[in-house]
Amino acid sequence: MPDETIAVNRKARHDYTIEDTLEAGLVLTGTEIKSVREHRVNIAEAYVRIDHGEAWLIGAHVAEYAQGNRYNHVPNRTRKLLLHRDQIAELTGLQSAKGMTLVPLRLYLRRGRAKLEVGVARGKKAHDKRRTIAERDVRRELERESKAAGRIKL
Repeated sequence: MPDETIAVNRKARHDYTIEDTLEAGLVLTGTEIKSVREHRVNIAEAYVRIDHGEAWLIGAHVAEYAQGNRYNHVPNRTRKLLLHRDQIAELTGLQSAKGMTLVPLRLYLRRGRAKLEVGVARGKKAHDKRRTIAERDVRRELERESKAAGRIKL
């Protein structure tokens, strides 16, 4: 059964060079998981921080569940990530390296459980972003030309 992608942080791949990725579980309340299943999540402004040996997702917006009544959750609350102790130790070491940060890349459901793909990233400079855009445009143009060459005109 394939994973169901809920939210993708497209901005992260534009602003950062992703060095490594790992999968983390997410601690959610009942109304939060219902909102996640309705795809009412935004992780574009979110980031991951390691505090006191625990990983936290900060700044992710999970919209309130429509039928949640008084038991609804706070949309922008800090959520705990589920990682093994050795993974947290490794991330702490990588995060302390100069210029490295932890960014959420993708939120998805695997067997009914919410998972977060976390990227160990290095910030891009403005010239790196321009180079990435130029490479993407060249790739797109080559694909366009190859499709046009494949068509036969009568």
